Amino acid sequence: MSARPVLVLGVSRSGTTLLKEMLDAHSQIAIPTESYFVPQLWDRHSREFEPDAFVEDVGRLARVEEWGVTPDDVRRRLPENATAADGIRAIYRSYADARGKARYGDKTPSYMQSLDLLERVFPDAQYVHLVRDGRDAGLSFLAMRRKPRLNLARPRGIASFASQWKLEVEGARELGTRLGPERYHELRYESLVREPEAELRRVASFLGLDFEPGMLAYHADVDISHLQDHPLLAKPPTPDTRRWREQLSPADTQVFEAIAGETLSALDYERAHPEPSGRVRAYAALVDASYRARLASWKHSLALARRSPAWRLRQAQIRRTAGA
Repeated sequence: MSARPVLVLGVSRSGTTLLKEMLDAHSQIAIPTESYFVPQLWDRHSREFEPDAFVEDVGRLARVEEWGVTPDDVRRRLPENATAADGIRAIYRSYADARGKARYGDKTPSYMQSLDLLERVFPDAQYVHLVRDGRDAGLSFLAMRRKPRLNLARPRGIASFASQWKLEVEGARELGTRLGPERYHELRYESLVREPEAELRRVASFLGLDFEPGMLAYHADVDISHLQDHPLLAKPPTPDTRRWREQLSPADTQVFEAIAGETLSALDYERAHPEPSGRVRAYAALVDASYRARLASWKHSLALARRSPAWRLRQAQIRRTAGA
């Protein structure tokens, strides 16, 4: 049986948590909560890998501790002449082994901006890309109660969300073109919630696994106490939880489509404004350029911060907050 990693791709608020719970319910796949640490550990250790320093950093990560993985678990799984990629994979392998599962996976929407890195860390991974109409995903994004203040790349409204959605969806689809159908599978959120068994059978077949009915019963064991923005996970899939035609204003719809309309059309989503006005197109171009510039600056700043002593201080703060 294949032990290739299973990486769930999708823009924030596209239903990736739902798909993650469905796949994690399979007897052969273990997908933990969002990790966030892959770029951090890569930036800190890819240039020169020193096992003791790497394991020490693993012990600083509150998320790894939440997974029940210890630094010793990771150390035992490091091969000779290990690399940063080996170290990161050892964290996931420890998590899967503790659950008696042959394959591990990840579901972290922010990695949609680090697809090349995913390929370097998980060179044999299979990708499952869940796509949702960006206008509905945008509505869900705006309704989120958790709004991290420190992430300067986070969209500030429906227009910048359109820029993120377009950039990330197109990036994932380009990756899929390079990898081919043996390693990349794309499905629609709307189809998953409307016909979950049919879609999950296709995903299981893509992964070389048998479909298991338990994948549809994921909601029986979901603990939503730490998922305040995912209350519907405690129920079977619910179609049409967002309706952009009724809930998104015509002005916001036109701006979204001026930015991401071509991507919507490529995915066969209907457009309400196929010909936005010149004023809206100019505004959309300004928002899109501003978002991309802010994102590039933020990623550069993060890379520098991760290699500095400030990273350790930040992890200590996170651990204190998590334990409060």
